[in-house]
Amino acid sequence: MEELSISLNTVWMLLAAMLVFWMQPGFACCEAGFTRGKNAANIMFKNFVDFMVGSILFWFLGFGFMFGSDGAGFIGMPNFGDLSFLKRPDGLPLEGFLIFETVFCATSATIVSGAMAERTKFNMYIVYSMCISLFIYPIEGHWTWGGGWLCNDAADSFMMKTFGDVFHDFAGSAIVHSVGGVLALIGAMALGPRVGKYGKDGSSRAIPGHNLILAALGVFILWLGWFGFNPGSQLAASGEVDRVAISHVFLTTNLGAVAGGLATMFTTWLKYGKPSFSLTLNGVLAGLVGITAGCDLVSPTGAVVIGLLCGVALVFSIEFIDKKLHIDDPVGASSVHGVCGILGTLLTGLLSTSNGLFYGFGAGFFGAQLFGILVIDLWAAACGFILFYGLKKAKGLRVDKRVEEEGLDIYEHGETAYN
Repeated sequence: MEELSISLNTVWMLLAAMLVFWMQPGFACCEAGFTRGKNAANIMFKNFVDFMVGSILFWFLGFGFMFGSDGAGFIGMPNFGDLSFLKRPDGLPLEGFLIFETVFCATSATIVSGAMAERTKFNMYIVYSMCISLFIYPIEGHWTWGGGWLCNDAADSFMMKTFGDVFHDFAGSAIVHSVGGVLALIGAMALGPRVGKYGKDGSSRAIPGHNLILAALGVFILWLGWFGFNPGSQLAASGEVDRVAISHVFLTTNLGAVAGGLATMFTTWLKYGKPSFSLTLNGVLAGLVGITAGCDLVSPTGAVVIGLLCGVALVFSIEFIDKKLHIDDPVGASSVHGVCGILGTLLTGLLSTSNGLFYGFGAGFFGAQLFGILVIDLWAAACGFILFYGLKKAKGLRVDKRVEEEGLDIYEHGETAYN
């Protein structure tokens, strides 16, 4: 029976990894659809690069940085492609676990590409994609999923002594999405806006995407992939308790998504007089990002609340970043993943049925969530400033004006997405 249980859990883990990998074409279609056709091949290419570069570097070093040293220290030990350093007590094969963690790493890296679309040099994109996969994501992942100090539940640990609880992020609202969102915001800041985005008076001009059908298909693909992203993080399919847990996570994940989409649809309808399809697509993603941290802890009602709040917050966040901060984020990645990732992480501290503030368990868990998201995103912000502004000063991040105006596809790759 134990061997059967391990076999079932392994199959579920690998199936979930396939679903999370399927999110890569989701991001690619979504980003390409929300931007102009003259840059579609470039955007698609970058999403391939994220996974190809990330897979090699995460296998060779990042996996060891994230899961080595039994969670001790600032960073795990390098493994140089050797998986024998880690023994899983649940019996799951390390090769499968590596693949599962690799697709998560690739997701964190690919979030950034949308915010920096249509104006980033391809060679510089490869460099910062390498840095995210090699150390930015694995180090903060070591603090959390790698058993590090933010999730150390020993009685004498910093988190337990300070908050009486540990940081919780079931599938990555903070660890994956907020980190990607923060890096996306800083990358867009370093690049500057696209040509023609803002008038001389500072007014924002819309630059419509070339294919909302493609963007919508991307969102549907991402929605499907999220059923591997969240329920797959259970890493178990056998046993009555585990089946209930997976079913619960499936339900809360879907409710967060639909609530986010509905909230954005009605918010744009009230605010602009017409329901915005493009923003509603992002609203679905906002709900998915928000529910990811606490999909295992919140009730179905709590999932709806998180989705609704993220869907509303998205509309105002995109407008504030665009019109007030004058940061040009073509796909809204910094709002969808950054703002809603942070919001979902904090709401978990309030709405968790087992230790949330709103359920009478005190403020300890909420404090742990607040501290954890601050530490993780400050790490991402510091790395992002050094990385993007360092590359900008050393080699330049941005293509020439003529290249941007005529399209990156021809100048960067010598081919176009559409003939």
